[in-house]
Amino acid sequence: MPLLEQQIGYRFKDRKLLDEALKHRSVIVTTGESREDTNERLEFLGDAVLDLVVRESLLKHFPKAREGQLTRYKSSQVSGRQLSRLAREMNLGQFLQISSGEERSGGRSRSSILEDALEALIGAIYLDGGLNPARLFIEEFISRKVHPGHEPERDKNHKSLLLERVQSRGVSHPTYRVVREEGPDHAKTFSVEVIVDGKVYGSGEGLSKKQAEQNAARQALQMMAQSTQDAVQKEE
Repeated sequence: MPLLEQQIGYRFKDRKLLDEALKHRSVIVTTGESREDTNERLEFLGDAVLDLVVRESLLKHFPKAREGQLTRYKSSQVSGRQLSRLAREMNLGQFLQISSGEERSGGRSRSSILEDALEALIGAIYLDGGLNPARLFIEEFISRKVHPGHEPERDKNHKSLLLERVQSRGVSHPTYRVVREEGPDHAKTFSVEVIVDGKVYGSGEGLSKKQAEQNAARQALQMMAQSTQDAVQKEE
C-alpha cells in the first residue's frame, strides 16, 4: 500500500500490520481466515492509543480547563462522526479489504467501517513504530487542540503566519535547520529548529521535514506571543 503510506507520511516496517489494519471481518468468509486476522484487535488498541494522545494533548493545551470542559473537547475530537469524516478525507475506504457483498452495499463509505479502520490504523502504527509515530499521526490528521469556534491548529499554515509576524517586525526572514534525523529510511523522524534574527525561536519534530518545520514555526509563534504578553505585564 505505498500510496496510503505516502498519504499518511509513515512507511511500515512490518507490512502485515498495515494489511491487518485494513482487513474488514467480511472478507474472512471467502478467505477462510479467523476473526483474529481482521482489524478488530488493532481497532481495540488504536482506540486506547487515540484516547491517551488526545487526553495528553488537551491537558497540555488547556492547562486551566476543568474536567468537564476537557471531556467535552475530547468528545468533539474523537466522536465516531468525526473519525469517519476524517477517514473519508483520507480516502481510507479505497484501501479497505472487504467482501464483494459488503462493497455492493456501500461498505467502503460506511461510517462505522471507516471509523474502525482509522482506529485500527493507529493501532498498527503504534505496534510498528511506537507511541511517537502514532502521536504524530494523530496530531497531523485528527487532533484539533483548540477551543471550539477557533480555527483548528492542523488547518493553519504556521510557516506563513510566522513569516507575516516576522515581516511586521522588520527583521530577517525565518530560516529552518534540520538538527537531527532518526530512524530507518522508511520511518524517519526529523527534528528542525527555526531561527529568527540569529536566535532559535522554536523546534519541532515530524515524519517529514515539512511537518517538522510547521511544528517548529508553531512553537516560535507561541514563544513570540508569550514574550509579548510578558512585556505587557511588565509595563503594567
